[in-house]
Amino acid sequence: MNNICTNDIDFDKAHIWHPYTSMTNPLPSYKVKSAHQCTLTLDDGKEVIDGMSSWWAVVHGYNHPRLNAAIKNQVDNVSHVMFGGITHQPAIDLCRKLITLTPDRLEKVFLADSGSVSVEVAIKMAFQYWQSLGKSEKSKLLTVRNGYHGDTFAAMSVCDPVNGMHHIFKESMQQHLFAPTPTPAFGEKWDDSHIKELTTLFKNHHQHIAAFIIEPIVQGAGGMRMYHPEYLKACRRLCDKFDVLLICDEIATGFGRTGKWFGCDWADITPDIMCLGKAITGGYMTLAATMTTKKVAEVISNGEAGCFMHGPTFMGNPLACAVANESIALLMEDQWQDQVANIELQLNALLSPLKSHKRVNDIRVLGAIGVVEASHAVNMPVIQALFVEHGVWIRPFGKLIYLMPPYVMTDGELQQLVAAINIALDSDDCFNA
Repeated sequence: MNNICTNDIDFDKAHIWHPYTSMTNPLPSYKVKSAHQCTLTLDDGKEVIDGMSSWWAVVHGYNHPRLNAAIKNQVDNVSHVMFGGITHQPAIDLCRKLITLTPDRLEKVFLADSGSVSVEVAIKMAFQYWQSLGKSEKSKLLTVRNGYHGDTFAAMSVCDPVNGMHHIFKESMQQHLFAPTPTPAFGEKWDDSHIKELTTLFKNHHQHIAAFIIEPIVQGAGGMRMYHPEYLKACRRLCDKFDVLLICDEIATGFGRTGKWFGCDWADITPDIMCLGKAITGGYMTLAATMTTKKVAEVISNGEAGCFMHGPTFMGNPLACAVANESIALLMEDQWQDQVANIELQLNALLSPLKSHKRVNDIRVLGAIGVVEASHAVNMPVIQALFVEHGVWIRPFGKLIYLMPPYVMTDGELQQLVAAINIALDSDDCFNA
């Protein structure tokens, strides 16, 4: 019989494998008892302001009465039903909303159950599209360095091949093509020299490239970089010129996070395939969508298989669709635009003075995203404990201490978050060198 710990935290440490940590020397985990608006209440009663939106998803804050009601009402009707041969009103309503909100021509919706799966679906769509056209040689992907698209295998294969969190799997994955990290930064001067190497890759390899995949405007977990909208416009032109599909991964950037509905809107372009996730349900349930054009859908449907070869068990889950409908309804009332604009204003004012700090390499802000790039990597358990001590929840990675707060966060809460970052930057113990 297994020897099982009786204390909850000891049990958690001994038996539960948390993301991106060791089982032999795990990072500490803090037990959450409840959550409301932007505050997490820990098991010992301590309250911390969540600056992460629970990995960028909880845009309306926790325990929102309208989202609570949506999921409670739906559970009395049907909590889950297979999507093969069956449909339901929450899914129909959600897809109507998504088609209305997303760029023109994205009118076919595939509902999946996580962001990584939506990327897998997008990549599979691209490959099956070209196979259906009799061009199976177009089986490579082109992307950019410092990107991040998820933890499943096809998604890993287009994450940064050197500095990304998945480089240790490179011998097990299909190898693809990587262009330099997008430049210039958002707000800097543009000229066409920034796409010289990207253009060369398209020119030399387009016969074998099925799709180009990129995170629009903001690269997320690959480095929190923000690049010029003209770069994204150039990507669309190059895909058109060289007959390559464009996949935009909006999982982190969608639903207002950058100050527009979608990152693509900064460049006024429409991808051939778009991935959505994270904030789609306001952080209540796991759900994702892969959207594409009528052309892509018809080519796949008229191909050898006669259908798209994918079907997750929890595809179109009614509970997730119901709460997603209410989350999007909240966003469509347009409060998010003022909320995100105010967060951007406050983050610029609060973070800009840190540019002169000896431990800071760069400060970046766009929409409800604020990034402090330090000169050295953080000591995660030490800095995490310091943040909790000062009443905030911030989860850095590498050299990056960043904020992606819920849109409902107050100025005072933002001030407390940045004050804690100030304290961490002054602490030698919080950094590895």
